[in-house]
Amino acid sequence: MSKKAKLLRNVFWIFGVLLVIACGIGYWLYDWIYKANVPDQLSTEILYIPTGTSYDDVLKRLTDGGFIHKVNSFDWVAQKMNYPNQIKAGRYHIQPNWSNYHLIRHLRQGIQEPVQLTFNSVRTIAELSEKLAEQLEPDEKHFQDYLLNPRVLDSIGYSRETLMTLFIPNTYEVYWNVTPAQLLQRMMREHDSFWSKSGREAKAEAQSLTPTEVYTLASIVEKESLRVDEKPRIAGVYLNRLHQGMKLDADPTVVFAVGDFTLRRILNKHLAVDSPYNTYKYAGLPPGPICMPSISSLDAVLNAERHEYLFFCAKMDGTGSHVFAKTITAHLVNARKLHQYLNERGIQ
Repeated sequence: MSKKAKLLRNVFWIFGVLLVIACGIGYWLYDWIYKANVPDQLSTEILYIPTGTSYDDVLKRLTDGGFIHKVNSFDWVAQKMNYPNQIKAGRYHIQPNWSNYHLIRHLRQGIQEPVQLTFNSVRTIAELSEKLAEQLEPDEKHFQDYLLNPRVLDSIGYSRETLMTLFIPNTYEVYWNVTPAQLLQRMMREHDSFWSKSGREAKAEAQSLTPTEVYTLASIVEKESLRVDEKPRIAGVYLNRLHQGMKLDADPTVVFAVGDFTLRRILNKHLAVDSPYNTYKYAGLPPGPICMPSISSLDAVLNAERHEYLFFCAKMDGTGSHVFAKTITAHLVNARKLHQYLNERGIQ
């Protein structure tokens, strides 16, 4: 064999070895970068990365949560994609069978799965803060401290008593790591949109009420009845009393003033509680809402029935409905029947 032939054979041999090595490296790179590293079945598909989380903690959350098979391959690809320096907090929906590349790109770009935030049936900002903290990153104290901060309240023109009126019960799509300040700004926009739609603001003006006053009255209507069909009639009673300068005499406001939300019956000792929320003691609306009313209660006030009723009390038929009266005489007859019914059943 000539020297030239031997040289050519050696070149082909070396090329073949290099090709095998290159193919091996290529397969290894493909395996680490593009083959599935997320299991095909996950116990949960939601990954939470809190604000300020380090890269090491992200690795721990991924491994402890069972989101990846091979931590070494994820770490290698993450380093090459500079993910350790681009960590973004948030709530992420992780899809089964994702590759390291797909997963890291998703996290690095901060493509979050929004939270469907809901809140209703709360009485105080403390309760609201608790509900928010159950669904979002900031804790209850963080929300409450911010929302009740005097400087924040002054800057938006609300008080501790009226702040609740900014929150319209609904479902809102927000990011999990939204700050209290960002959420408050969002609620202000939603509040303005709610009142500008369907002529609600104009309807409030027609009742000689502000949106805050409508919300406050609606909170009383909310606690008076669960029957949506009856709410406009109850709202009409309270509007009649307001327009005639009568005290509202609303039992739910007494419950709020006493602070015992387990009360089933209002007694004379409760009526004597000295609180601006006690509408048996003080005329007009209370300083703010006694709960977060449903939209049906808000619209009941805006579309209240026109009638001459000034009184109502619960019926004794178990339907949750009420009997209405135009005069105090008729009302006292109804009230005596109700008290007798309660006494016979030992309801205190």
